[in-house]
Amino acid sequence: MTDPISDMLTRIRNAVAAKHTRVDLPASKLKAEIARILQDEGYIQGYRTVEEPALKAGRQPRQVIRIFLKYGPRGEKVISGIERISRPGRRVYLGVDEVPPVLGGLGTSILTTSRGVMTGRAARKAGVGGEVLCNVW
Repeated sequence: MTDPISDMLTRIRNAVAAKHTRVDLPASKLKAEIARILQDEGYIQGYRTVEEPALKAGRQPRQVIRIFLKYGPRGEKVISGIERISRPGRRVYLGVDEVPPVLGGLGTSILTTSRGVMTGRAARKAGVGGEVLCNVW
């Protein structure tokens, strides 16, 4: 797999389309930070890191991030769209003045900056730019 962040976003997109209650994905620190931001912004109910047992003898147990998806009172999707912006073939870096609002402020952009992973709104407030990982609405 060349782009684990795209894999994460695709798993979330597919799970929301299939109305699943949770989705599991291989763990990493960056994915955990993205999940934290999605939780803070109200797009998911929560997440936690779980250790899955080894399926075959001689293998190591693996860390998995379990994301619990959120739906409205009548089953409507909270995440209606999620797209990858910066990818391995084309990195997108923006300065503090260039970070655009997503859907006129209704969505959220997630950036990785010199001060950590944060939303576009928090990056503008902190006065830092960075690499735009994805947009969620």
